[in-house]
Amino acid sequence: MLDAARPKAAVSCRTSVRVRELPLLADIGINPDEIGRRQPLVITVELGLDQGPIDGIGDTVDYRRIAAAAEDLAAVHIPLIETFAQELAWQCLAMPGVRDARVAIDKPFAITRGMAGVEVVMTNMREDEQ
Repeated sequence: MLDAARPKAAVSCRTSVRVRELPLLADIGINPDEIGRRQPLVITVELGLDQGPIDGIGDTVDYRRIAAAAEDLAAVHIPLIETFAQELAWQCLAMPGVRDARVAIDKPFAITRGMAGVEVVMTNMREDEQ
């Protein structure tokens, strides 16, 4: 701890861990021309951590774990990017200390003009919040 003398009673701290704009080639799609062909996705994940001091890597989420989870999903055929985003969010929520997960996925070549994408937000609800 850098400064144990800091007052804690009146302070609230929220920590987020992010992986932004991770480019992946994924086995994704429902159209006949998409199946069996890897397509580019751009993934952004933001995890909100439970409150508490972060003094070491064990108190947070290593962003390499987030990237690895996304890369593992990209290797499996998943028909919809919505499903991909939900599964990645579930996997992130299972990581210790994660309170909520926001997963945004863009699919650059899904439409002729513009960028198609989805965003999923999931929260671990505590028993006293249900």
